[in-house]
Formats: sequence, C-alpha cells, structure tokens
Amino acid sequence: MILSKENSFEDVIDSLEANKIVIVPCDTIYGILGKAPDTDTLIREVKGRGESKPFLHLISSVIQFNNLSVIPFPSELEKYWPGPLTVVTTVKSGGTLAYRLPADNFLQDIVSHMESPLYSTSVNISGDKHLFKISEIIDEFECKVDIIVDDGDYNDREPSTVIDITCKPYRVIRQGVLKLPEDILQ
Repeated sequence: MILSKENSFEDVIDSLEANKIVIVPCDTIYGILGKAPDTDTLIREVKGRGESKPFLHLISSVIQFNNLSVIPFPSELEKYWPGPLTVVTTVKSGGTLAYRLPADNFLQDIVSHMESPLYSTSVNISGDKHLFKISEIIDEFECKVDIIVDDGDYNDREPSTVIDITCKPYRVIRQGVLKLPEDILQ
C-alpha cells in the first residue's frame, strides 16, 4: 500500500504493531522499519541480508538509550541528538547495538508511540546502493513490505553518521551527513 506522509500515521502504527515492515522517510534517507526483535528475519529476507550484520534501533529518548546501554550517553554528543547520528554502544543484555534518536517529527511520533525500539535499515537490496527515488522504491519493494510512505524523491541525501562509543577516541564507522568536530573524535 502506498500512502502519503500526511495520511499514514495510524496505518503505519497498525502495521508495525502487527509485526509487519514498512518503508518511511527518515531524517536522511528512506528506511525499512520493523518492531525489534520480532521482524529481524522478515527484514533480512526482504533485503537479502545475512544474519551477522545487526540493524540499528530507533529509540525515543536519551533516557531510553541510558536504560539500554552500559555506557551513559556522552554529554559531548547531546547537541547532535535527535539527529542523523547513530551511536554504537555496549548494551546491558550483552554485545553491542546501534541506536539513533530521530529528529524527523513524523518518525519521532512513530518511535514514541511504539513500546519497543524499531529496527531501521536503508531501503536497498543488501550490497546495493540505497534507493532514493520513490518510483524505484515502489518498483523494488511494493510487494515485499506492508506500506510505503511516499514523501517524494530524496535526491543527494546521505545516511546517518555512525560512531562507536565503546572506545576512546570514538571511532567513525560510517561517515554520513553529520560531520562531527575533530575534538569529539580525539
């Protein structure tokens, strides 16, 4: 089902709560979303992605981050959240996970409404470049996801910047749209 951003909120929530996956506009690029951990296998099947690479989690607050993470959210990063910054941290349940607090109001409302974090991953077949033209997204994924929210083309947009805060200095895993100052990375 293809819906406009203005008329899709309730349908998106219903789909996510039913453990279906959706494609929505995010802060930077379009993303495939699903409820964590219930939709892991489904998203991997749709993307053709192996089981070793985890998905980032969208969360609703720094408080939620601190409840999940062994490492408190760094004060020097606070001005970049919400925003296009994904942070890899050690989690209380073991291992590491990546979290992002979205700035986009539509996406923030979705994440805040859900009781659990949401997986988010780029809209593409694993190994291919992310899709930014809505017509290409529809052609490739309309029959594979429950809803696609159409917000037009997202030309020349970069994904979020991903940093690892489990080490000092922090390590940039993926340089995206957010350019962090050097003093944060030293």
